[in-house]
Amino acid sequence: MLNAIKGLTVRMQVTKAIFPVAGLGTRFLPATKAQPKEMLPVVDKPLIQYAVEEAYAAGVREMIFVTGRHKRPIEDHFDMTFELEVALEQSNKQELLEVVRSVKPKDMECIYVRQAQALGLGHAVLCGQRLVGNEPFAVLLADDLMIGSDGGQPVLAQMTEQFQEWRASILAVQEVPAEHTKRYGIVAGNLVNDRLMDVTKIVEKPAPEVAPSRWGVAGRYILTPGVFHEIATQPRGVGGEIQLTDGIAALLRREKVFAYRYEGKRYDCGSKEGFLEANVELALAHAELGPGFRAFLKNLSL
Repeated sequence: MLNAIKGLTVRMQVTKAIFPVAGLGTRFLPATKAQPKEMLPVVDKPLIQYAVEEAYAAGVREMIFVTGRHKRPIEDHFDMTFELEVALEQSNKQELLEVVRSVKPKDMECIYVRQAQALGLGHAVLCGQRLVGNEPFAVLLADDLMIGSDGGQPVLAQMTEQFQEWRASILAVQEVPAEHTKRYGIVAGNLVNDRLMDVTKIVEKPAPEVAPSRWGVAGRYILTPGVFHEIATQPRGVGGEIQLTDGIAALLRREKVFAYRYEGKRYDCGSKEGFLEANVELALAHAELGPGFRAFLKNLSL
């Protein structure tokens, strides 16, 4: 189904997603000296796989990875490993074979494009323009591990439902402490209901005293293709980088943008504390590992 937004014809189905994975992961050195931060495991899966599975569950089938140097392990992870599959099959390890094959379902396509220079999130998104074309698309930051509420939908699936209803860009947001506004893009606007805001303003990393609200943008976006023009024509912003937030702010001048307070939990796995929290909580929730791990923690002297 197609929808016209101020003269721009946009598909309603979100089937493409951009994963900006070119960052150096300096906050996790030396662990990330020779491997991408997106390949760091949380329990038994790398961060990037959680993000890809979330996108797949929301109906996305074309995964666009914006990579940099030293990111080859991401490509290898989603590629077929013939020798491993043959070894598992010959050893009759069928369960492990299915685990390996499930990493990339047959109807999922992975495409890789190089970001030659680290010029910011907006620039990384712009690198995917030719692959996205004139369609709405998702952006997922693997650093932000997002888990839907118990028994509920994954976060991006919640957002695609909102997109189909409102037919405009949707930003995932959460309420953040006042002293943390300088870490996020902050939105302000008019409440539509208790979970949705009609955005009138978005500011990148404002100081607490000038922040327009405490609604901070988390690492999930559904954007209309009109944002590409805004990113391509904007000056550099905070930190001398091409900011996605600035592109969205410019998009607001001609299109609706909504902020959606998602149901679920976000782990900031770009920080060591958030990464450890995700490992502990997801290990406790793991069907196989959870009971034994819980017993182990109870016996610790804290």
